[in-house]
Amino acid sequence: MSAWLTSLEGTPAGETAALILALVAAILHAVFGALQKGRHDPWLTRGAIDASYGLMAAPFAFFVVPWPEPHMWPIFAGAFAIHFGYKVFQAFAYTKGAYTVVYPVVRGTGPLFAVIGAYLIFGEVFTVTQWLGVAVLLTGIFGLAVYNLIFLTTDRQTLPAALMLAVLTGGFVALYTTYDAYGIRATADPFTFLAWFFFIDGMAMPGIAWLRWRGMHAPPAFGPLAARGLIGGLIAFASFGSIMLATRLDKVGEAAVLRETSTVFAALIGWVFLKEAVGPRRLVLMALIALGAVIVEFGG
Repeated sequence: MSAWLTSLEGTPAGETAALILALVAAILHAVFGALQKGRHDPWLTRGAIDASYGLMAAPFAFFVVPWPEPHMWPIFAGAFAIHFGYKVFQAFAYTKGAYTVVYPVVRGTGPLFAVIGAYLIFGEVFTVTQWLGVAVLLTGIFGLAVYNLIFLTTDRQTLPAALMLAVLTGGFVALYTTYDAYGIRATADPFTFLAWFFFIDGMAMPGIAWLRWRGMHAPPAFGPLAARGLIGGLIAFASFGSIMLATRLDKVGEAAVLRETSTVFAALIGWVFLKEAVGPRRLVLMALIALGAVIVEFGG
């Protein structure tokens, strides 16, 4: 499997595979975000998810994939620190604002900085048409944020803090997208990076969630929380694994932008399952997001 994937790097088949993987990651990431924002406290859900995927990744890391090269350990340490910062700010943002408020800003901030990072680190260059696509996509995403800021009637007191935290979280998204793309390219076997990343990354948040759970006056039942964590862990494998493989097979910047179509899926999930209002203006802005992603993909 690893040999077949690496053989696709830099080929037309690899570009097609990267496109499919990025879109799969977009859909799954929207589901993942709704899962964290949904029924339980975001900190508890994140801890349960991380514990699940850390435990599931352990046997693959130790017994299935090739052992990491020595130079990979500092890379894993950096990835752990960056993702920990991302998860902390994400949890704070979700405690301050609605899912359809926070998520678009987080995902909108990320691709712009990721494209710049891909240019600085990997030498990737976008065409004028692709930059137009980025502008269209960001117009849609940040248009959603402005619309929420003006017209949202709930959580008005915490809305500015939620938006600020969402922007900070988006910065971490760009940072981990670029850094992890570097990491997965730094090892011979991409599945070595994925297995060890999930194992190491799953260590911090479960302890924080446990302390928070114990300190609650009426903590939620452990069973449903653990079940949500198991489902989230499986989704995280598929979502993060897809986008990381896409960045290895094709351009990091294009994959980062395509993943942000997750904002469209997130709005649909928030509307259908979380009963959050969408409305015609939001639908138009979401269409801009999808159009921008299409321009980026086919404008190269």
